Amino acid sequence: MAKLGKRTRAAREAFAEKHNVTVEEAVALVKNHASAKFDETVEIAVNLGVNPRHADQMVRGVVGLPNGTGKDVRVAVFARGPKAEEAQEAGADIVGAEDLMETIQGGEINFDRCIATPDMMPIVGRLGKVLGPRNLMPNPKVGTVTMDVADAVKAAKGGEVQFKVEKAGVVHAGIGKASFDEGKLVENVRAFIDAVQKAKPAGAKGTYMKKVALSSTMGPGVSIAIESAVTE
Repeated sequence: MAKLGKRTRAAREAFAEKHNVTVEEAVALVKNHASAKFDETVEIAVNLGVNPRHADQMVRGVVGLPNGTGKDVRVAVFARGPKAEEAQEAGADIVGAEDLMETIQGGEINFDRCIATPDMMPIVGRLGKVLGPRNLMPNPKVGTVTMDVADAVKAAKGGEVQFKVEKAGVVHAGIGKASFDEGKLVENVRAFIDAVQKAKPAGAKGTYMKKVALSSTMGPGVSIAIESAVTE
């Protein structure tokens, strides 16, 4: 087994007896032990009691974090004419149609969010096998297939986070940076958990939210008490 460094050992020892703590305690622990040489992302993982293989148990949604993510989000937009110009003026990093499709088919994906106007979906649809597994496929349910491309671009740039449950029943996302104030991270954590709670599907049975954990990019995780995290 590889020998643990001093920083890793110290972090694990600090987290050892910490289980099911409040959101505030979890944020303080993660923030105070994020000691990498870069500004670590604070990440949240929520284990859900759903089976996403069943359509009526799929969980997906979008949430505008009150304090943003601290990440520079690169946005690609499929649009033509005035809508393409609107996307560019709103700050989109890449705008195109067939040319953008060919770039993506060639293996070049230099963006974190993909938006499309409805008339572009026949083109975008050809990219399902490429964009789908990366959770980049535009979808009207999360506002990324829209005629309001300017608002969609600004929302993506401003800290909007999409989430989708994975095969194992886990939803995860980056909800800020370790450099954020504790209060801002707490607000972001609560906003994300609230959005996941509201996205509870009709087919979910039994305990919906089973476990919530917080960690930083290079640090260990700490579990959050569900009752501390969920607001009814």
